[in-house]
Amino acid sequence: MGVKIPHPQLINRRNFLKVSGIGTLTLSVIPLNAQATPESALTAIRDLIGSKTPKEARVKLILTEIAENGGTVPLKVSVESPMSEQDHVKAIHVFTDGNPFPEVASYFMGPHNGRAYLSIRLRLLKTQNVIAVAEMSNGEVYLGRKNIKVTIGGCGG
Repeated sequence: MGVKIPHPQLINRRNFLKVSGIGTLTLSVIPLNAQATPESALTAIRDLIGSKTPKEARVKLILTEIAENGGTVPLKVSVESPMSEQDHVKAIHVFTDGNPFPEVASYFMGPHNGRAYLSIRLRLLKTQNVIAVAEMSNGEVYLGRKNIKVTIGGCGG
């Protein structure tokens, strides 16, 4: 179906509705019910760190055990590190295994940060694991995880 898009000065109501209708049709074909799984979260982490084996140490997640409302869940992540030029956290990445997409956020750091700490708010769809991955300046990777029970989903659930 060839819809000819007129010159911007010649767009009238009829042409606008034709063009916007095609955009709506295109969006309705895209699946909006995508769901991350523990496997997709692990795949996303593996895509990030490659063949490195993460160690479950040094990363601490402070997260409530039960969230009454998943619309705004506070998360604090800290990583044990001297944050010196020789030994510091390069990045902290946050993943979930029950939201529409496993990747939540990435924060890049350096010795100028003084300490490896972040405080954010998450929107969580359902009960799931929250995983934080810390990349260190020496190439090591550390991981921390915590399960949270969500009673009312915050991503439309």
